[in-house]
Amino acid sequence: MAGIGFIGTGTIGGPMAARLLAHGHALAVYDREPRALQALIDQGATAADSVAALARSCTTVCLSLPGPAEIESVVLGTDGLLANAGTLTTIVDLSTNSIALARDLAERARAQGVHYLDAPVSGGKVAARDGKLAIMVGGDAGAFAQVRPLLACLGEHLFHLGESGAGTLAKLVNNQIFLCASVLIQEGFVLGAKAGMDPWTLLEVLKASSAGPLLARAPLLLSHRYDRGLFALGIAAKDIALALESAAALDLTLPLTAAAGEVYQAAVAQGLGHADFFATLAVLEQRAGAEVPPLIERGPV
Repeated sequence: MAGIGFIGTGTIGGPMAARLLAHGHALAVYDREPRALQALIDQGATAADSVAALARSCTTVCLSLPGPAEIESVVLGTDGLLANAGTLTTIVDLSTNSIALARDLAERARAQGVHYLDAPVSGGKVAARDGKLAIMVGGDAGAFAQVRPLLACLGEHLFHLGESGAGTLAKLVNNQIFLCASVLIQEGFVLGAKAGMDPWTLLEVLKASSAGPLLARAPLLLSHRYDRGLFALGIAAKDIALALESAAALDLTLPLTAAAGEVYQAAVAQGLGHADFFATLAVLEQRAGAEVPPLIERGPV
C-alpha cells in the first residue's frame, strides 16, 4: 500500500487528496462512504478497506473529518490509527478540532512514538482544488518540517504556530470571526429590508462608508442560493460551538459569538444543516417578518 494515507474524502478532503495525487504521491484513501472514493480511485489512488489498514501500512496519514467525535474515533478507536500503528509515524489532522482534544491526541500519539499535528485548513473547496489553502499547524517542529512538502501541495500559506493545539486555536478564531461577521452583515440588511430600503442601494452606500471593507461577501451572504456546497451550515455551527467551548475552558465569555451561534443552531434545528452556512439569513428573515430581495437579481455574486 502507499506510504501516504488519507481519511475523509468529502467536500474539502476529496480535493486535497486529489492535489496529492496530482503531485505524484502514491495515496491510499478511506472514507466510510465508499462512493466518495471513486473519483480518487479513477485518478490512481488505492482504496483501503479500513482505518486500521492505513495505520499498518502507511507512514503518514492525513485526516479531513467533520469534527471531534469522528477524529477521536479514527485516532483512538479500537480499529483506529494508534491501536494499529505499524509503519505509522505521523498523523496530519487537517480537520477542525477542539483545542483540548488536539492536545490530548498529540500526547497519546507521542507516547506511542507517533507525531500528531493539528493542521486545520481555511479557504474552502475552491482553494482546496487549486492548492491555495491556508494551513495552520500546531505540534512538533521537526514533524512539521518532514511533512511540509506534502502540505505545500495543498496550500500556499503554511504556518507553524507552535505547540499542539495552536493550529486549532488559529482556525477557531478565524471561523469565529468570519461566521459571526456574516450574521451581523445579514442582520443589517434585514433591518434595511424591514424598513423598506432597496438592498443594492444600501450596499452602494455602505461600500463607500466605514463598513465597506467588511462587505466583500455581502452579495453571497444575501443571494438566497444556499445549495452551492461551499461550507455546510452544520459544520459552521459546530465550529462556533468549539470556539465557545474553548473560551469556556479559559473562563472567558464571548457574548457576540454566543449570539451568532444561537442563530446557527436555530438554522440547524430548522433542517438547514446541509445548506451553505449563510442560510442563517432564512432564520433572521423569519424572525423579522421581512425578506431581503436577493442581490443576485441586480448584480454578480
